[in-house]
Amino acid sequence: MRVLVTGSSGRIGTSVVTSLLARGDHVRGFDMRCSNRQADNYDEIIAMLDDETSVALTMKGVDAVLHLGAFMSWDAAECARMFQANVEGTRILLDAAVGAGIKRFVFASSGEVYPENAPINLPITETHPLNANSQYGLTKLLGEELLRFHQRAGNIQTVILRFSHTQDASELLDEASLFSGPRFFLQPRISQQERFGNHAIADIFRAADIGHPAHILVRNENGRPYQMHITETRDMVQGLLLALDHPDANAEVFNLGATDPVDFKYLISAMSKITAYPVITIDLPGSGVYYQTSNQKIREKLGFKPKWTIERMLTEAATARRAG
Repeated sequence: MRVLVTGSSGRIGTSVVTSLLARGDHVRGFDMRCSNRQADNYDEIIAMLDDETSVALTMKGVDAVLHLGAFMSWDAAECARMFQANVEGTRILLDAAVGAGIKRFVFASSGEVYPENAPINLPITETHPLNANSQYGLTKLLGEELLRFHQRAGNIQTVILRFSHTQDASELLDEASLFSGPRFFLQPRISQQERFGNHAIADIFRAADIGHPAHILVRNENGRPYQMHITETRDMVQGLLLALDHPDANAEVFNLGATDPVDFKYLISAMSKITAYPVITIDLPGSGVYYQTSNQKIREKLGFKPKWTIERMLTEAATARRAG
């Protein structure tokens, strides 16, 4: 099979390209960043998603598309750029795929279309109302609608995957990690909130700063610890390959992520035992992050079998931390 992977230099894109090549597929990467990958069955095009000329060129000889490429930002100043990449870019890519006779188009959507941070009911299944409350979630919801339009028209086989939060296991205990640093460590959280312009929240965390590295256990205003899904990249790749290959995936929408959510009280305690950092507990205003997203449909329909529990991820993270 000849597969086009957009976002091929990203965390998940890099891993899925490696897996596709390992099983003998021909892969074309498409990204705004060069991967420097050297492989006999690999080529790549460096361009933006809304570059119609480059997109048309990249479709030549391709059988299927894994559309992982996207722009994510919480900065209001970058909203127009995000819509241009995620909505207009997806439209251009889909139109080119249909024109080229591509067989299957797999789209990386997000749990933010529900949204997971404000669930109406739990667990969140694929039938949960779509009420995106972030600009990023809205761009993904509009991307889904573009796929549904082409599916209804019979133009192409489509699969929508609503991604869980994803990390490499080795990142979990990395204070410099884009996600784990501010999520699990106090001083990176202060820096992140200042960068976002959330000065009042930054002040809450700063007041708890003990002057040396520490973990943070964040709870809501009623003292309930946060809970969310954290999915290992390799499990996400397994789900992507199933969506690409499985005949029963056509025209379907699936939640793709870990089976069990992670209770932050448990997770931060386990992290502290590894790092020997103290744990600072901070209660924030509001209901906080607390959700459980069901992956039952993809497990039953496609045979998805996630292998990376949070315990297994922490074991690998501890090894990576000791190795520096």
